[in-house]
Amino acid sequence: MRSLNRDRGAIGVLVGVLLGGGALLGVGALVIDAGRIYQERAELQSGADAGALAVARSCAQGACDPAKADTYADANAKDGLSAVDAVCGSGGTLPSCSASTGDITDCPPAPASGKYVDVHTATETDTGTLLPPDFSRTLLGNESFDGAGSKACARAAWGPPSSATTVAMTISYCEWRDATANGTAFAPPPPAVPPVSADQVLKLHDPSKPTTCPDGPAGSDGPGMFGWVDDGDGDCEAFISGGSYSADTGVSAGKSCQAALAAAQADRTVVYVPVYTSVSGSGTGGTYALKGFAAFVVTGYHLPGFTASDWLNPKNDCKGADKCVNGYFTQGLLPAAGTIGGPDLGVDIVQLTG
Repeated sequence: MRSLNRDRGAIGVLVGVLLGGGALLGVGALVIDAGRIYQERAELQSGADAGALAVARSCAQGACDPAKADTYADANAKDGLSAVDAVCGSGGTLPSCSASTGDITDCPPAPASGKYVDVHTATETDTGTLLPPDFSRTLLGNESFDGAGSKACARAAWGPPSSATTVAMTISYCEWRDATANGTAFAPPPPAVPPVSADQVLKLHDPSKPTTCPDGPAGSDGPGMFGWVDDGDGDCEAFISGGSYSADTGVSAGKSCQAALAAAQADRTVVYVPVYTSVSGSGTGGTYALKGFAAFVVTGYHLPGFTASDWLNPKNDCKGADKCVNGYFTQGLLPAAGTIGGPDLGVDIVQLTG
């Protein structure tokens, strides 16, 4: 029988040979040092993404704030430190970006049009701009290696959406045009309180009292100044995409839309609604043609079994058989996901594009 004592020390000899030949140190350098650089690259990219979105949101809201990039870059670093080499783009007060280097850590070439911001991040530590090596310096020929850093870039764009998730209520384009002087006059967004003259009364279509909007094409006021949208899941939300969306029949607001309107009216918050140019079909086959998206503040409503007095101008309260939603149009940044590319009706959306 083979004695176990004859194998004693074999592992020690093998480790000594591997260390002497640099094999274990090479593996250590690859696993630990390269792993640190990979993790650093991921943190820098997360910081650049978050920073670009934050700066783009500030630009869409009227005043670009490049300092937001530093805040979000540091917040996404495990050690709380990341350098922001540049914040640039088009729109607002952003400086123009330099030509793309084509490097994997750089942003792509600037788009031909549209508003965007690029945020460039880079490694930063307590002692400099390089990650100190743990094993790499022990390798033959690497005695003077001081470490390595990484870079990242992210691009966020902003503009009017062509698709978005909104409340399941829709408003006619001609009514929006009348209320905003063709998109030139918006009431200030909450918490500011606009003058009572900004308050609008949007009536649901009454077949016995047809209404028309003089600024719109024939058929643009098919179901009246506002109507309901088929929300599918019954949550008073609808994803609008592809240029058209389905109508929901009836004059009453469902329970979910009652809750949404009540909360918006009580909290004085903005709701985002699709705007239609025309209506085709009828009943369950009704279809709205999408124009774009608008920001609306609900001040009151008078619907079957569901009423709240207008907090801005009580004189606008509807009574009797009228079915109304009161409120005013403003400008806003839609928080839900969507796609940039629609006409400007006062609403912007922000998305990462590179």
